[in-house]
Amino acid sequence: MSRRSSRLQAKQQQPLSCQEESSQELQAPEHLQTRKRRTAEEIKKKEDGKIAKKHQYEIKSCWPPTITGGISPCIIIETPHKESVTTDFSRFKKYRFRNLFINPSPLPELNWGNSKDVWLNILKKENRYAHCKHFTSLHSSLQPHMRSILLDWLLEVCEVYALHRETFYLAQDFFDRFMLTQKNINKSMLQLIGITSLFIASKLEEIYAPKIQEFAYVTDGACSEDDIVRMELIMLKALKWELCPVTIVSWLNLYLQVDALKDVPKVLLPQYSQEKFIQIAQLLDLCILDVNSLDFQYRTLAAAALCHYTSIDVVKKASGLDWDSISECAEWMVPFVNVARKVPVKLKNFKKVAAEDRHNIQTHTNYLDMLEEVNSGVVSTAPGQLSPVSTAGIITPPKSTEKK
Repeated sequence: MSRRSSRLQAKQQQPLSCQEESSQELQAPEHLQTRKRRTAEEIKKKEDGKIAKKHQYEIKSCWPPTITGGISPCIIIETPHKESVTTDFSRFKKYRFRNLFINPSPLPELNWGNSKDVWLNILKKENRYAHCKHFTSLHSSLQPHMRSILLDWLLEVCEVYALHRETFYLAQDFFDRFMLTQKNINKSMLQLIGITSLFIASKLEEIYAPKIQEFAYVTDGACSEDDIVRMELIMLKALKWELCPVTIVSWLNLYLQVDALKDVPKVLLPQYSQEKFIQIAQLLDLCILDVNSLDFQYRTLAAAALCHYTSIDVVKKASGLDWDSISECAEWMVPFVNVARKVPVKLKNFKKVAAEDRHNIQTHTNYLDMLEEVNSGVVSTAPGQLSPVSTAGIITPPKSTEKK
């Protein structure tokens, strides 16, 4: 054999021997492999045993082998013999129950949504945004008449800036609910809370809301812009950012629309008389100044006011409420109606406000004098007085002619 062929043969044999040696090195000894197998088998057995014990424990805890009385859950027990079942339920008519808290939906069939779902959502909101007249008991330095003075002032501010009625009633709701979350608020803070409530409401409702400088201006220096911003954050946190109640004027709009509805596809467009609306709205403006109005839900107040100017049949058709549901509120409202009917109501013209939207702009009259007449029966009208005198730190806004 040549030297070259012997070298090639040696090279061919060399990798085979190396592979054998490397494979022998990688393979573990036989006794170690068997130990690993046993360990894996033991772990598997232990896990299976744990699962079996767990299932057994769960079965025992849920189904004991023998229930009290010697009855096993695995034994099928025949039911006792039953008498023939009667299908005549005429005797049980008086025991049938109906939901007394959810009225049937008075809304017509809508082409953009389910009327029943819309109605239920409105009622849920009504129950969610709760209010109470006893908030004055939480503040030792406050009296109920202070709230009346503040709301009357906010009514005049709304007219000065041509704000909508919805804006005022949102502010009123924010104020009343905020006062329920606080304790021992000083009377000097009322004006700041009131103007901040109106500031928040205007940003939610108005297309072109007044600037914060204008809200600070009407307080005549009592509240600065920084004060309003700080109070805004405090109120939003206290109200938990729940800022969408169904206000009294929203209920009134809904009731009048349902009563006067003729064209269902245009259900979102007003089809009722503006004159009738502002008459009832003035009554509600007067009623809301009285803290006792918070004893009733907003929809009940609107329904009772509508009843005084229409009939109970109209109320039942528009709201689904019967006389028993609104009788207490309607009777409480009688002296307010008697006073409100003495004051003539006229539609006012506002700059940059369309004629079909005039009834939605909040107006102001001598509500404090009217409220005093309701409470005492004595009229004490100050000639030429358009707003309440400064009382308890509440300053009236300047007249519109004085604004720059």
